[in-house]
Amino acid sequence: MRMLTFTQFLSALTRKKVTFDHDNSKLARVLTTLDLTALGIGSTLGVGVYVLAGEVAKTYAGPSVVISFFIAALASVFAGLCYAEFGARVPKAGSAYVYSYVTIGEFVAFIIGWNLILEYIIGSASVVKGLFTYLDALVYHKISDFLQENLPMNAPALAPFPDLFSLGVVLLFSLALALGARESSFVNNIFTMVNLSVVVFAIVSGLWKADISNWSIPESEVPEGYGTGGFAPYGFAGIIKGAATCFYGFIGFDCIATAGEEAKTPQKSIPIAIIVSLSVIFLAYFGMSTVLTMMLPYYLQDTNAPLPHVYDVVGWPVAKYIVTAGAICGLFSSLLGAMFPLPRVIYSMASDGLMFEIIGRVHPRFQTPVLGTLIAGCFTGVLACIFELSQLFTMMSIGTLSAYSIVAACVIILRYTEEEPSDEKFKYEEEVNVRTVAAQLFNYKLEKPNKVSTFIVTCASASYCVCCFGPTSMLTLFEKDLLNGEPWVVSICAISTTLLIMLLIIISFQPQSSKSLTFAVPFVPWLPGISIFINLYLMTTLDTATWIRFVVWIAVGLLIYFTYGIWNSKELSVQQRQSGLTGSTTVSNENSKTILRTASGV
Repeated sequence: MRMLTFTQFLSALTRKKVTFDHDNSKLARVLTTLDLTALGIGSTLGVGVYVLAGEVAKTYAGPSVVISFFIAALASVFAGLCYAEFGARVPKAGSAYVYSYVTIGEFVAFIIGWNLILEYIIGSASVVKGLFTYLDALVYHKISDFLQENLPMNAPALAPFPDLFSLGVVLLFSLALALGARESSFVNNIFTMVNLSVVVFAIVSGLWKADISNWSIPESEVPEGYGTGGFAPYGFAGIIKGAATCFYGFIGFDCIATAGEEAKTPQKSIPIAIIVSLSVIFLAYFGMSTVLTMMLPYYLQDTNAPLPHVYDVVGWPVAKYIVTAGAICGLFSSLLGAMFPLPRVIYSMASDGLMFEIIGRVHPRFQTPVLGTLIAGCFTGVLACIFELSQLFTMMSIGTLSAYSIVAACVIILRYTEEEPSDEKFKYEEEVNVRTVAAQLFNYKLEKPNKVSTFIVTCASASYCVCCFGPTSMLTLFEKDLLNGEPWVVSICAISTTLLIMLLIIISFQPQSSKSLTFAVPFVPWLPGISIFINLYLMTTLDTATWIRFVVWIAVGLLIYFTYGIWNSKELSVQQRQSGLTGSTTVSNENSKTILRTASGV
């Protein structure tokens, strides 16, 4: 291993994925559009559909929780459309990791892949921990009491006892996933159908006890501390806060894109599965929140188990047990959906040489990365075994939101990517300097993207992402001052928002690629820009401890990348490997054009 010069170092960080063969995959293409849709619904529509509506209604929004879910669904659709376009462009295992590798470069791709590993590990551990908590409550905490009495853990920052149940469930599911995508997908489809059937049962049965007057309760009848009554007892601010919480109920659909390399027709299946699954999930949340808030006043909702509580109040014990069975199936389906993408991301990174090759090897019989699946399952099971649910949950969202933001930025960059020049004059006009950049900023007459327009879009997109932290931080830190109309807060937000709009206007003036796509995000760059803003806003609402743990996780990833990945990347040429990286690491112009044609085409 030899030292790199600064130029070689930068070139290594920004090298893009060139070796891309859609048909050369070691994974079995066995998943249909229905399988992908069920995977997306199952991983997203977990226990949240049975809990989230009651919690948001009582704490933040009241009956207007239905609007909160609509806003959250709209934000999720924006992110989902970006994933759908990239899933159609790049139908490979790895999701946002692969997308950023094709468009931005290797270093950012590794960071996103490392974040996705964190998301899926913590998400899986959180779901199985929630399953244990739910089942333990059904048996009046006999399991936890037994473990606490016989296997206590008197250690700081750990759970009171080892959760052997969660460890066993995770290992069992890991083994099932290692045996093949077809078999695990079949089990997931069953769980998802049961879950959806129970959701439909809860909505239909609840209509019999629905009373629309619960949406217009006068303030005089509302207990102190629960707002002003009516449809929106906590005002517009409550609706927005509720939407931020509801957004996390839609996290998980990105596992559809992660399974793209195992889909039979990924270019068609991935966009359809994402859009259909998000639509079904929104209808489920919307229907459940409507029924709950009409059956019982919002201030009487139970934040932990609203549906069983409502059925207890109305005297329907049988319905309570049916819903309990659905919640258990929903948790199993959510666990399978959370665990399914993890070994695929590890496989994709290992195949590219950015992680240890042995964990990405595909078993010749099962056609799955067996070792990577089992290692990921063991790590997830240990975390669920020794940590509390609250300690796991706080880390789940930050990796997801950062991945959503990168994918949206990639959509913008790829849509305005430089195409292959057709003549010498066009090549001359592509030179990037101050004069050509200034002339092209608001020039809408250029018909095809060139180096100048691509450079402008890349810089403007990066600037937009950085500048978004200004107004989003102000919204988080000075929300009350903003709502009260404090001049200095309003002025800063207005200036920063104007800057963001100007950056999107500059991007919109640049020519787009003329490549035809099976699915394309509408209203680029505005729709991806809104998605980035929402995602970064939600990231700024996370607590300081979450950011610290996130930084530590990133530091571990950087250690792996700079000691192993940067030297073993498959994107290094044969000459670079033979010379020990002493020669130029710049990708040739021809290879660069190959990347762009591959990513822009279908």
